[in-house]
Amino acid sequence: MNFQRGHMREEPEINLIPMIDVFLVIIIFLMVTTSYTKFSELQINLPQAGGEETTSQEIQINVSVDASEHYAINNAATAFNGVQSMSQALRTAAGDQKDPIIVINADAKAPHQAVINIMEAARLAGYGRITFTTSRK
Repeated sequence: MNFQRGHMREEPEINLIPMIDVFLVIIIFLMVTTSYTKFSELQINLPQAGGEETTSQEIQINVSVDASEHYAINNAATAFNGVQSMSQALRTAAGDQKDPIIVINADAKAPHQAVINIMEAARLAGYGRITFTTSRK
């Protein structure tokens, strides 16, 4: 019942223009803040070489280190008392060879510092030819 004569009730209306404006601002904000960059990946093409095996006998010194930092030179256990002593042990293992190849066999869980110690000992001994061994899965 309408007890107010001559006074009509206003119907509520939804004004779409401000709502569209708000949506456009949100869309513009999302477009500006979203990055459309592709994650960069390292794409490495390893070099390939074909050649003949050399006939000269080069000495290889195998230095091993396990996960608990136990060292071995040519399968003989070696106590690590510092880089200087390791360097002297490498010189002893090389004998009269001028520049032997140092082959580092490191356990996958060996500390990074253990491998760096071997490389530093080889540098102090004057040996610059260092290589690492890996295994296939």
